[in-house]
Amino acid sequence: MSRIWESLFSKNGLAAKGIAKELIDVNEGDRIPRVEDFVQKLSFGRGTIQGGLNVLERLHAITLESRGHLGTFLMNKDIHILKEIAGIGSLMGAMPLPYSTRYEGLATGLIEVSDVMHKRLDLAYMRGSKQRLEGLKSRRYDFVVMSKLAAEEEMKHNDNLQVAINFGPKTYVTAHEIFLADPSNNQIKDGMRVGIDFSSIDQSKITLLECDKINVELVPINYMQLFENLQNGSLDAAVWNADERRTNKTFKKVGFRTKEANMLSEKASTSVILIEKDRTDVHDFLLGLETRKIIEIQELVVNKKKLPHY
Repeated sequence: MSRIWESLFSKNGLAAKGIAKELIDVNEGDRIPRVEDFVQKLSFGRGTIQGGLNVLERLHAITLESRGHLGTFLMNKDIHILKEIAGIGSLMGAMPLPYSTRYEGLATGLIEVSDVMHKRLDLAYMRGSKQRLEGLKSRRYDFVVMSKLAAEEEMKHNDNLQVAINFGPKTYVTAHEIFLADPSNNQIKDGMRVGIDFSSIDQSKITLLECDKINVELVPINYMQLFENLQNGSLDAAVWNADERRTNKTFKKVGFRTKEANMLSEKASTSVILIEKDRTDVHDFLLGLETRKIIEIQELVVNKKKLPHY
């Protein structure tokens, strides 16, 4: 650790932490509170407050300019360094692998909106809602992005979970549909080999409902291998995300025959953020995000009017 960062453990460093929290919401070019204001709010002496401001400047968290009787102005700030000094870290979330423009758009919206609002988010990408849930429970992640269907299923078994944000229909996927290897078929029927990924709550539940009372062979398979196995004839049918471009171009797709599968499919199209109930810090952090703006950015990416960035 450098001597400069070690200075945060001094009395001046403690003052710097308090000052950093106050300056996070001060815009560049604006006047900062007076030393007397910091003295009153943080309960440090004038010399310690001045020392704290010097620490922040040495750490390149801020650049100040004194303008005499007009006061001191914040010319530049590094919001991430300020947050680190203040002890306000970023949140780590997990969401699906960004293999579709809808997932890319949601990731882009989350990152860009959090950056603009100085609420830093980091995202990990992993396949399978069950794997993401395990990461949430073990606190490797502060929140997870999943479908409303998967979230509701998990909340039935764990009363310490809650939905922090609901982005609405068609924000997770446009729809799920049945993809058929043989274009002469119009639905799943007896004797077919149907792919099922038990690590995906959405895909497995919809598949089981659609195949109810049909004599099919359920073939356990990784979701990302469905395309290859439909193509090489190892599978006859599979429920899949309709946003997958190569699948739409290659295989015949049809809707669900059962009302129950259609109802679940609608829930599976809705994107939510799931957190633990006792993480009030995470809940408050996420509530500060502009949900409407995130969805707008997602649509721009989906419609190729904005390049994905995540």
